Amino acid sequence: MADTQQIDETPGTAQDPRAERAAAKLARRITAFSKAHGGTEAQVAYIGERGARIVLVGEDGGWGDLVATSYEIAENAVKKAGVTVHEEFDGEFAAKVKTGPYEWKRMAGIQLGGPAND
Repeated sequence: MADTQQIDETPGTAQDPRAERAAAKLARRITAFSKAHGGTEAQVAYIGERGARIVLVGEDGGWGDLVATSYEIAENAVKKAGVTVHEEFDGEFAAKVKTGPYEWKRMAGIQLGGPAND
């Protein structure tokens, strides 16, 4: 009797070729960010129907994010990139983020003369 194996080909799963390519592409971008910032750590957050957000924080305090079309693809990407993944964006991990004047102005919005919130 032959050995059989069930393969889940649902879009967004690890066995889906498109999902594998998407995860590999994201992993390359994560790796490039890591090299540019002396290493990186990540956190994956579900953002609803749009998928998942991968927040990256470099060892130098630089930060960025990527969006994957599914949580599974995002998890696969950080795994392929080999970075440390945090469950939450808080505590010591959040404290590593360094922001500059641009970010403070953007976060403050109206208080610092940003466009009116109509």
